[in-house]
Amino acid sequence: MTVFHRNETKQPLPEHLRGGVIAIGNFDGVHRGHQAVLQRALDIAKSRGIPALVLTFEPHPRTIFRPDTPVFRLTPAPLKARILEGMGFSAVIEYPFDRTFSEMSAHDFIGAVLLEWLHASEVVTGFDFHFGKGREGGPAFLMAAGPDNGFGVTLVDAFRDENASVISSSVIRSLLGEGAVSEAAGLLGYRYTVEAEVIDGKKLGRTLGYPTANMALPPEVELRNGIYAVRFRRPDGSLHDGVASYGRRPTVTSNGAPLLETFLFDFSGDLYGEISAVSFFGHLRDELKFDGLDALVVQMKRDEEEARALLSGVRPLGDIDQRLCF
Repeated sequence: MTVFHRNETKQPLPEHLRGGVIAIGNFDGVHRGHQAVLQRALDIAKSRGIPALVLTFEPHPRTIFRPDTPVFRLTPAPLKARILEGMGFSAVIEYPFDRTFSEMSAHDFIGAVLLEWLHASEVVTGFDFHFGKGREGGPAFLMAAGPDNGFGVTLVDAFRDENASVISSSVIRSLLGEGAVSEAAGLLGYRYTVEAEVIDGKKLGRTLGYPTANMALPPEVELRNGIYAVRFRRPDGSLHDGVASYGRRPTVTSNGAPLLETFLFDFSGDLYGEISAVSFFGHLRDELKFDGLDALVVQMKRDEEEARALLSGVRPLGDIDQRLCF
């Protein structure tokens, strides 16, 4: 079994990973559309007995071109790498994206990155992938460049869902902004998941009998505020069902970072400092303002019952969901 290789700093590629099949794209969300491209790369690599790698770009290009409007990342780099490893890739190459790289011509990209560094034998990408300065390198450019430089090119058509709609990261972001986590899961092929360190909180929940594991999420996360049925995964892989409150409560958060507060069912223990994951299975309700703590506790009991019922019948949506949430 090959050890998974995550290359974040343009290190020389290990010899055993050269000459492989390279899937190229941002793949934010690794949704079902992306999975069609990625699976094609895996299938080709398996049939030829060579490694399958993913070439992606960090940070997201929009972060460089429009730094004032940071993009809501569905899968930040560490989570994306773990999903790709689980799918069967040997490596993920996170090419450092900066202004200098954005000025590289499509011709130079092929020479410096695909040939000299990765020694690509096959390149697999979506039909709409563009690269190089001014996006000059499109599908036709790539198809012509392949035979000239000794590598094959496979373009994968747009993947459509059951309603014949093209699946995109932006559609999934919009669904999450509406709190439609089950609809988003249908497009992702797995439940939307966040990862963060469990931090110290105000401990109000503890006094009410509902101690929570608190996580500060990046400010650009656009998940709808509210109460969710969730599954919580600790670093040791253990899973706990729970109910989570998500919101930007300025009275309890610093610097505007949204706070995710998860109450784990049937659990007592110290989680502080652990990098844990929370997967969203259902939106129960929006945040409400209560007249006193008694009314709040009554509602929290109701939320717990509803979340337990929802989570008792869930099934994996596919392999990625099985690995993340079950």
